[in-house]
Formats: sequence, structure tokens, C-alpha cells
Amino acid sequence: MVNRKTARKFRLAHRYLGILLGVQFLMWTISGMYFSWTDLDEIHGDHFRNMEPKQTAFTGLLASDQLGIGEPIATLRLLDIGGEPFYWVNNQSLYHARTGEAKPGISREEALLVAEREMLPGLEVAGVRRIDSVGPHHEYRGRPLPAYEVAYRSPENLKAYVAVANGAFQTVRHRNWRWFDFLWMTHTMDYQTRDNFNTTLLRAFSLFGLITVLSGFTLWFISSPTVRRIQRNLIKKKRTS
Repeated sequence: MVNRKTARKFRLAHRYLGILLGVQFLMWTISGMYFSWTDLDEIHGDHFRNMEPKQTAFTGLLASDQLGIGEPIATLRLLDIGGEPFYWVNNQSLYHARTGEAKPGISREEALLVAEREMLPGLEVAGVRRIDSVGPHHEYRGRPLPAYEVAYRSPENLKAYVAVANGAFQTVRHRNWRWFDFLWMTHTMDYQTRDNFNTTLLRAFSLFGLITVLSGFTLWFISSPTVRRIQRNLIKKKRTS
């Protein structure tokens, strides 16, 4: 039978661990509920996208050896930028597919044409700005820079991103995605990249959570009147036998 001093220590340990971990447990629960009730396609912004944009066909294109690049071609991709054909070569250089002229990047007007092709018709553009760098918590982190941010007038604070280098449409961001991103950060406890499940902080809280649960079971065991009665009966039987 556990004495009162030991039982008090278990109660204090359980209490303070509960205070320490309670907020994080709450965030795990809230974020888990949000994830289970949310359509992932909606989070990706698919309902704002034209998921089947018209495929443009071009004629009169130059052959790759007519571009005069001066280096071996490992990859080549044909892109439609404002209705004009361009080759994206070796993931680093952009050339007009009919004239062979090198293009240092797309313009603001061309970015709007790319966004118009990829997004649903009827969206009203609020503004366009070029971004050359972003912080680790920016919604466009981890994607090609520089880029154009196309903002739309909508209650969801909708934004689309187009890469400057090759005019490739990158992604859509909106209010629900930002909530998802914040809750995912609190769920993984990775406050930098969001996706690392091996952080020291997450491991520590998981371990303390296990200790908290086990201490709760132990506290119930040592304070349960039923358990105490069984223990007393066992002691009496041993004494009388």
C-alpha cells in the first residue's frame, strides 16, 4: 500500500505535467478535428482553379538545335505564356520557341495572363506585386523566386503565385489554407518548415504526454477505495493463513 507522502508526489507530478501539456494537448485535439472535417482539395484551393485549362497548340516551332544555346539540353518544356510559345530549357533558361530569343523573365502583364488561364473566370484582380524574397513562415515559402503575387478581391483573401523565371503557375493561397497551415504547425510542433515530425520539442512533449497518462493511471490505482479494500483483504488473508 502506498503511503500518503508518495501519493502526494504522484498527484503533484500529474498536476504540473497536466498544466505543462494541457495547452498542447488542446491544440492537438483542435487541429486533429479540423483536419478530419476538412476537404483537402478545398484546402489546396482547387475550387478556385480552372482544373482543365484549354491546351494551346503551336506551329512553326524551332528545333532544339536551332536555339543556339551552346550547352547540352537535358530537359526541355514547352510553355504557353500569354498565348506565345516558349521553351524552358534545363530548368534555368527561357527562349521564344519561334524566334529563339532569350527571355530574362515574364512581365507583370504576362503573369496576369497566366493567372487568368489557370484561375476561374470572373475573379476580380485587386493587384499584382513582385516578390523577390520571403520569410520562413510566408505562405509562398519553398517555391521558386522571384514570383508575382496576384491578389483577388474576395472574402477569402485569395492569392495566386506565378514564377517570374518561366511563367509557370505555382500555387493558390486563401483563408482556409492559412488556417490549415497554422494548425498543422501546432500539430507537428515544427515552427519552421511545418513538416518535420522528428523535432526535439515534439519528442519531448510526446514523452511527457506518455508520462502524464501513466501517472494518471498510477494515481487512480493508489487512490482507489476499491483497490485499497482489495489490498487490505489480501493482507488480512496473509496474516490469518
